[in-house]
Amino acid sequence: MFYAREVADEMIRSLRDVIPKIALRDSALADQLRRSAVSVVLNVREGSRRMGKDRAYHYGVAAGSADEADGALTTAVGLGFVDEAVAAAPKALLDRELGLLWGLTHKRR
Repeated sequence: MFYAREVADEMIRSLRDVIPKIALRDSALADQLRRSAVSVVLNVREGSRRMGKDRAYHYGVAAGSADEADGALTTAVGLGFVDEAVAAAPKALLDRELGLLWGLTHKRR
């Protein structure tokens, strides 16, 4: 069982109703959130099929995209486009995904 993939899939589903709410106020921010969240899913999946440095590269891109998606959600909350309660579940899943990706991109000693 590959938890990073499962969490990424759950994260994208958690944004299904959030992105349209943001789009009502700022379509560009909603699009940026959608694109960064999609990037997380696709790069985690692609990285899981790669080897060596190529695998780490995709996981690193996924981590950057997860942080970007989190930033977009933080911005949407800060500007009052969505309530904190609406963003809480996706933000928690992005935080979990970032933790999993950290473990996949940093060597253990």
